[in-house]
Amino acid sequence: MIDSGTIRQKFLDFFEKKAHLIVPSAPLVLKNDPSLLFTNSGMVQFKDYFLGNSTPKSKRITDTQKCLRVSGKHNDLEDVGFDTYHHTMFEMLGNWSFGDYFKKEAISWAWELLTEVYQLPKDRLYASVFGGDKEDNLPVDTEALDYWKPIVGEDRIIYGTKKDNFWEMGDTGPCGPCSEIHIDLRPQEEVDKIPGKDLVNMDHPQVVEIWNLVFIQFNRLSTGQLENLPDKHVDTGMGFERLCMAIQGKKSNYDTDVFTPLIDFIANEAKTKYGTDEKKDIAIRVIADHVRAVSFAISDGQLPSNTGAGYVIRRILRRAVRYAFSYLDFKEPFLNKLVPILAEQLKGPFPDLYNQREFVIRVIIEEEQAFLRTLDKGLKILDEWVDDTIKWSGVIRAYAEKKGTTGDTRISGSRMFQLFDTYGFPKDLTLLILKEKDAISYLDENWENEFQLEMEKQKARSKADAVKETGDWETVNDGDKPEFVGYENLSATTRLLRYRKVKQKSKELYQLVFERTPFYAESGGQVGDTGWIESDKEKIKVVDTKKENELIVHYTEKLPEKLDGIFNLKVDAHKRQLTMDNHSATHLMHAALREVLGSHVEQRGSLVNEKILRFDFSHFAPMTEEEISKVEDIVNKKIRENIPLNEQRNVPIEEAKGMGAMALFGEKYGDFVRVITFDPKYSVELCGGTHVNATGQIGLFKIVSESSVAAGIRRIEAMTAEGAERYLNSEVKLLQEVRSLLKNPKDIAVATKNLVEEKHQLEKKLEELFQQQANQLKDGLAQKGEKKNGLTVIIEKVDLPNADALKNIAYALRNQFDDLLMVLAANVNGKPQVAVMLGTKTEASKKFHAGEMIKILAKEIGGGGGGQPFYATAGGKNLNGLDAVVKKGREMVANG
Repeated sequence: MIDSGTIRQKFLDFFEKKAHLIVPSAPLVLKNDPSLLFTNSGMVQFKDYFLGNSTPKSKRITDTQKCLRVSGKHNDLEDVGFDTYHHTMFEMLGNWSFGDYFKKEAISWAWELLTEVYQLPKDRLYASVFGGDKEDNLPVDTEALDYWKPIVGEDRIIYGTKKDNFWEMGDTGPCGPCSEIHIDLRPQEEVDKIPGKDLVNMDHPQVVEIWNLVFIQFNRLSTGQLENLPDKHVDTGMGFERLCMAIQGKKSNYDTDVFTPLIDFIANEAKTKYGTDEKKDIAIRVIADHVRAVSFAISDGQLPSNTGAGYVIRRILRRAVRYAFSYLDFKEPFLNKLVPILAEQLKGPFPDLYNQREFVIRVIIEEEQAFLRTLDKGLKILDEWVDDTIKWSGVIRAYAEKKGTTGDTRISGSRMFQLFDTYGFPKDLTLLILKEKDAISYLDENWENEFQLEMEKQKARSKADAVKETGDWETVNDGDKPEFVGYENLSATTRLLRYRKVKQKSKELYQLVFERTPFYAESGGQVGDTGWIESDKEKIKVVDTKKENELIVHYTEKLPEKLDGIFNLKVDAHKRQLTMDNHSATHLMHAALREVLGSHVEQRGSLVNEKILRFDFSHFAPMTEEEISKVEDIVNKKIRENIPLNEQRNVPIEEAKGMGAMALFGEKYGDFVRVITFDPKYSVELCGGTHVNATGQIGLFKIVSESSVAAGIRRIEAMTAEGAERYLNSEVKLLQEVRSLLKNPKDIAVATKNLVEEKHQLEKKLEELFQQQANQLKDGLAQKGEKKNGLTVIIEKVDLPNADALKNIAYALRNQFDDLLMVLAANVNGKPQVAVMLGTKTEASKKFHAGEMIKILAKEIGGGGGGQPFYATAGGKNLNGLDAVVKKGREMVANG
């Protein structure tokens, strides 16, 4: 059997022989494309070529691209694991033509590779062509049809709709008809019954698309209209995993050697056999798929987090942990054990994961540990809900009904959604646990509709936050890729090339692209410049500058009156200088960290603006005060040395690496790079940012915090120049104020320590006094206890110094009376609190439930609360309601 590595290499070799340049995969995580979180297809790294913003290295290119589809238009996440062909992360084999060959060559080469190189059976292959669309006034793609007819015959050609056979980059942009190649992998007896042609695009697991040949010839405007592109392009994408399934004669992508090393390990660790239990098989497929997505995303620079792309990665990882926890009984971190297998398997085509494997393992371990703790919390909450529902007393329910209130006796859909939203419990996991507890009958009959309603509300909120209206680019002047002149200049005379209007969250902005600009666009951790656009008649504020693919986009709140005029662009020089101070100091600090902590220190992220520098780096322990001080000393020494900047542009990447230049984590570099050096023996980095001419301009460097942000990732925040001066001056001022308050002692540290110790002693004495008062109050309450219906009833209004006193009194009375039923309405320093406590016998009788009683009583003080069956508390806003609490408590006992 031909292995997957050979299949991949044969593809690249084939197109290399057809004069294609082999290029490496782009990272999964996108840096300069606001329309996407992840690379979701092979063409993403080539968008600028299609848009005309950049010139390709070659008119013919081929590669294998890591792709991730979990959000937006291509959302496959919920399908993964349940079928045999959906994935989150997958490889896309592709070949591209940028204004070179078109449909004839793309079709004939695809057929040659599939049937002659891979030797797939010709009679099992089908081709589809675009069948036209009335709405867009587009005819059948007869050009592709005419090329396919002599190859496969008209009886194996399918006419596809716009949905299946017209590819679009997004709502706007390059697009065109496509031809898909499908293969029928069913046994011959099934083929004899139903022709494969009838099952194309019918979601049959063995009749699948393996290659899509896209012919990009149109541009979609925001109005929906199509216009012809000046050049025609080819963009093909072949799913690597499906291709391996077809060549290796498997019925599932997961049965190929792309996945079997992972699947075999998972099954062995779970002490099960893959293929014998459908639920376990789904879990194994989910884990095998998801660990690939998570591992590659982390190695490409995206750490799990609570926002943006990081949230998506965390969501994928947690879905895998849930399945491992629920169906394979993995209660300890497990996913991390798969990383070495994956890294070894793919170190040839994707060496970054292999090189970063130890770091990836540590990040995944910490994420697993955190989520397993969260799962445990969710399980405890679900246990409480079930217990509360089961123990809900008929007496209390009757009382609630009598008073016209409602007791929450069922587990509702909104509660299930709370588990999903807060603790990551999908509804099927909650149902599984309820079935195991024999508590499925406690579900509200309308739970499913209510859950779905909450889900739709959440989606609507997310959609409202994300809605962005983007107009078409309006061309003012013809021009090529904008020229950046901001390394040498802070102003430039220029023309406006294009503009468009964007609207998000009711805020309207304009995006402007100029022929040449001194404005630095946000990139590599450095924020974008601000400044002004000046003409004879007006001055317009530039509020931000960002990169969109290869364009430098200036954001303004208004358009110039005369669009075709000559403009003078001026960068805010003071802000730029402070930002450069922080950026250059970041380089100096990076080198100092490696000197103090070791060469394992590598940059994992950064933020550089005019106020602060933030630097994330790999290190597995908090820095000591001594280490922080050493780093500061080294950096400030380098600042005083006034080391001149050595900037080298267009350095071949291999030459730069030979110079010892350090690269940024997760960044993609071209063949030629910019190298920033402050002393070749000290700091050499690949960097496109702006820097000081000499380190002396930085002035001063001060670290203000050091903390953890993820497993094995530390974060330093520091200030330079004016910011560092202000920070140190404020610290000195604060120290002087403290010294003055302490009456100017000789040793301020000793004086402060004595003051803290004195405070502790006074607090201890005060606590003893409070305890004495509480004991006296407890004894008084015990004497007031009344015997009613076999209970010791204590229902009183009290004044207490703190909430702890309330809790201590309640537990002391429980220890004294096993038949206790206590309700205390307390004024705690001017705030109302209520406590309900049941003795052990009272709780065992199940006639009363503290948690349910507190829900009713809390309404009298305008609050809410909860707790356990024997003890519950509530806080509120209405202090005057305490008398009503006492009254209602006595009514509840009387009705009981």
